[in-house]
Amino acid sequence: MVARRWIFLLMLSCLMVGCYPPPETYPTTRLVTNRRAELRDHLLLLLEPEQRRRKAAQQEATWLADTAYKAAAGISRINASHFPGWAGNWLVNMRMQDRGLCWHYQHDMYRELRRRSLKYFRVGCCVRDRARRSEHNCVYVAAAGAVWPQAWVLDAWMWNGRLKVNYGLDLDQDDWSDLPEVTRELERIYPECHRWPIEHWYYVRKSNGKYTIYCAPESLIAPQARRMFKNIERGRITHPGKLTNY
Repeated sequence: MVARRWIFLLMLSCLMVGCYPPPETYPTTRLVTNRRAELRDHLLLLLEPEQRRRKAAQQEATWLADTAYKAAAGISRINASHFPGWAGNWLVNMRMQDRGLCWHYQHDMYRELRRRSLKYFRVGCCVRDRARRSEHNCVYVAAAGAVWPQAWVLDAWMWNGRLKVNYGLDLDQDDWSDLPEVTRELERIYPECHRWPIEHWYYVRKSNGKYTIYCAPESLIAPQARRMFKNIERGRITHPGKLTNY
């Protein structure tokens, strides 16, 4: 019965969204180009009117919006997630897929949005249903100095690299909450303008199924760490001179 349920969820996910990571051309399609512009405008509305008229603020908003959509697709390709959302989670938990949990995407998106110094905006982490087994982790972009939930939530996990965007104030505040402790942890390894490649993972899974930070001694022999290092080497060939694949 349980197996049938998961098969049904896999089939449903396939119908809702492609099972494959988005191709390199996806972020530049007309549909996604329009969505990038829409997100840029939404981000600017988080600022005070005087600020949103500044060219530097507009450039930041444009970079954040463009990078969010491009990075989401690029992350999915690196993670090789063949199924979206909960179906992907099941494959990871069953050891049939290395990466694809929501917090994997949260960490990866945070890493990519820290590649530039920001003056008008800030990047943070948030979670839904934290006390339950069905918790869902995302990143968000807020105005500098603003507090949750005055932000736009970016979810690269639900649709397998096809970015899903929600306004924080429209979400159920009984379910969603800020994750400042996760943000502080990630910002130490991914400071603004960091130079980690897109293939870098902060946490890797050991042979026993537990996760450890990439620099822990026990991570060096973890199969997932070996795959990460291979991905980094492959990335130097597939996108030479660039830290990203987008």
